[in-house]
Amino acid sequence: MGDTVHLVDGSLYVCRAWFAQVPDAHDADGHPAHAVHGFARFLLDLFERARPTHLAVAFDESLNSSFRNALYPAYKANRPAAPDDLMRQFAGCKAVARAFGATVLTDDQYEADDLIGSALARLREAGFRGVIVSADKDFGQLIGHADEQWDPARNQRWDSAGVKSRLGVHPHQVADYLALTGDAVDNIPGVPGIGAKTAAILLHHFGTLDALLARAEEVAFLRTRGAAAASMRLREHAEIARLSRALTGIALDAPVPAHADEYRRKPLDDAIDELLERMRFGPLTRARVRALREA
Repeated sequence: MGDTVHLVDGSLYVCRAWFAQVPDAHDADGHPAHAVHGFARFLLDLFERARPTHLAVAFDESLNSSFRNALYPAYKANRPAAPDDLMRQFAGCKAVARAFGATVLTDDQYEADDLIGSALARLREAGFRGVIVSADKDFGQLIGHADEQWDPARNQRWDSAGVKSRLGVHPHQVADYLALTGDAVDNIPGVPGIGAKTAAILLHHFGTLDALLARAEEVAFLRTRGAAAASMRLREHAEIARLSRALTGIALDAPVPAHADEYRRKPLDDAIDELLERMRFGPLTRARVRALREA
């Protein structure tokens, strides 16, 4: 395997910075900029620790317009609308990512997960391995034999075997697993009464969700607690399971740059100085940016 591409779940780290930081930083117009400052520090940490040569940062633009909303209007409907200030700081974080030399991926039909999955699919064709920078379990479905997922905050990395040890299923089963368990964060229903342990056991025995639903009556004969109830629930809620599977699968055909060179990290140029001034970054961040530019 040749080069490595780092694919960053930008929205996750913007939101982490938004909630974790005290809003004590402001931009030149007086607007809060604490999430922008926190996100910049996260990216600088990433650059200093990993020295990525190829890098993309994906952001969610499709909070209410994803193709998943057309399949299931209640998708993510449980989430309150993002405050105007958070949306303003999202724009600032995108500007920071671009200024730091990353390729920024956004789309109003596809989520960050889909953009990362599609970029990885394209770059694998060019011989790349992927490092997905995120703590989100959904990305387990993308981890191939040479790939890794990395949660820098906890300093944890895991490969395809690590996905199995964390979730109890192989990467190619993760979307099926999530379709069974549901996801309260994204308002994906799943099959009522099927929890993580049961989902892993069922997929161990039947391999795929399709096979499980086709042979749901056999579940009652498994030597596991609650097998009869699980069999009944699977038969009653088969269509919900299939709908959930359409929501949990990460798309691999989103519109992303096609060529490896389009993901190569770009050198910092003088335009970053204006951004540093506009966002009122302090001397420590400016010194780290200067070191990054000179590296």
